[in-house]
Amino acid sequence: MAEDAILGYLEKNDHISDSGQFAAERRIDHNEIVNVIKSLHGFKYVDAQDIKRETWALTDEGKAYTATGSPEVQLFLAIPPEGIPKEELQKKLDPSVFKIGCAQAAKNKWVEMGKLVTRKIQHVDDKVKDLLLQIQEGQAIKQDDIKALKARKLIVPQTWKGYSVKKGPNYAPKRKKVATDLTRENLQRGDWKEIEFKEYNFTAKGLPTEGGHLHPLLKVRQQLKDIFRQMGFEEMPTNNYVESSFWNFDALFQPQQHPARDSHDTFFLQAPSTTKELPEDYVQRVKQIHESGGYQSRGYGYDWKREEADKNLLRTHTTAVSSRMLYLLAQKPFVPKKYYSIDRVFRNEAVDRTHLAEFHQIEGLVCDRGLTLGDLLGVLHEFFARLGMSKLRFKPAYNPYTEPSMEIFSYHEGFGKWVEVGNSGMFRPEMLLPMGLPEDVRVIAWGLSLERPTMILYGIDNIRDLFGHKVDLGLIKRNPICRLGL
Repeated sequence: MAEDAILGYLEKNDHISDSGQFAAERRIDHNEIVNVIKSLHGFKYVDAQDIKRETWALTDEGKAYTATGSPEVQLFLAIPPEGIPKEELQKKLDPSVFKIGCAQAAKNKWVEMGKLVTRKIQHVDDKVKDLLLQIQEGQAIKQDDIKALKARKLIVPQTWKGYSVKKGPNYAPKRKKVATDLTRENLQRGDWKEIEFKEYNFTAKGLPTEGGHLHPLLKVRQQLKDIFRQMGFEEMPTNNYVESSFWNFDALFQPQQHPARDSHDTFFLQAPSTTKELPEDYVQRVKQIHESGGYQSRGYGYDWKREEADKNLLRTHTTAVSSRMLYLLAQKPFVPKKYYSIDRVFRNEAVDRTHLAEFHQIEGLVCDRGLTLGDLLGVLHEFFARLGMSKLRFKPAYNPYTEPSMEIFSYHEGFGKWVEVGNSGMFRPEMLLPMGLPEDVRVIAWGLSLERPTMILYGIDNIRDLFGHKVDLGLIKRNPICRLGL
């Protein structure tokens, strides 16, 4: 119907000046007219030019007032000639109508507000409702009225889009049906010679090909791996998310009454709840160092329990992997090593914009004879310089399994302040010597999260937008490559 109306009108007239007026005169939905014009324009039956007009549309509140009247008039009509107590009037009206109505009626000097609400005048016209109805019908109103309605959020600006239309190079009173495909039937019948085919658009873009996309965490992790490898580190196997309390805590000289070992900080497994594979001779040496000390240490002086060490859990840090690797290293003739790991860890923490119950930890360690705190500082400066963090500060800290221990701070140019980026220290003799490592061997280590540098690089301020079930897949498809460091 719309197509016949447009082509038929242009057969006798030069152009259609306004598609909106054209649709209204013929009582055809304007959206239908617009869709037909776009189709005809694509096949060059018509030439179409855009028309834009700024109009006003009613908000939901404005639409409600066209049906029920403005709040001030509703309030005025609810007041009997003799007046009404304010409490009773409030009960007769919706709370929002009462609140707005009181303000507007008082402003218009229609009512006297007090304990008894009375009318100041006997009749009012609902000007607001009348103005809203005029806008709804597309009529023009005064600029002052528009400002008043806009201030009350009863109307919002709206851009109306339409077309002016004239005949195109392929104009015809009726659209010709063109074929889009040459079929086997066309060839068999021979009618392909008379068929008019649709022109092939060689410039049209095909459907975008779908492919895999790397998550920002994977990109940053790969670059961190490259940095470790360039510095001569080898990767530790981190494929065991489930770990025993022994390797996760006890082997690190972390006492069994430490708060981190409580269920509100750690996820313990129900099945299998305990491990059955621990090196017994090493377990006894760890038990002794905890209970009575050794190697010039007094230990912790408590009754160490094997059942606590046997409990299975989701590892709270990748240092559990480091303890396993150092133990294996101690079972052979000593060779200096540089290890690193980047993998997932789990902690029973409240989830917020900076914390998750699971995240990724980056860890590096160097094991060699005669290492000092100066070596640790030098390695940290080299590592973080490759991350683009050349300004570092260190603050003394406490860790059960490192002494000395330091928090690492870097100056963030974007934030304009010093930001904590990691933790570091030297593994204690109470951790290393029971493993069987030589007495002159020292281990320096540091760790940080993978999420924090990634959030800084990609400008993400909520960790849940980066990792977890709330991640926007659009971020995965659109994120750029962010280069670390130099």
